[in-house]
Amino acid sequence: MFDLFNPFSRLAASSAALAVEANSVIGLRLFAMATGAGSDRENRRMVSEKTAAFVEAQMEVATSLMLGQGHLAPARVVKLYRRKVRANRRRLNPG
Repeated sequence: MFDLFNPFSRLAASSAALAVEANSVIGLRLFAMATGAGSDRENRRMVSEKTAAFVEAQMEVATSLMLGQGHLAPARVVKLYRRKVRANRRRLNPG
């Protein structure tokens, strides 16, 4: 049974939402590239954002571990990535 009060269920639901949201951003970027609307600047931004998000995720994990809250690290990382993906979706699809 799926119980949103269970932390593992919440993490699973949030991870699934991240997968769907990330897929929509990938689609928007691929469409822009295929139609010529994409730019080299956007492609460079995409790579640099991924690198920065990875570093931020590592910091979330390290901070969680140092605070003795390692069990919260996965949810914090998923939350971080979802925030980044939502920002990209809003920027790429303003309508």
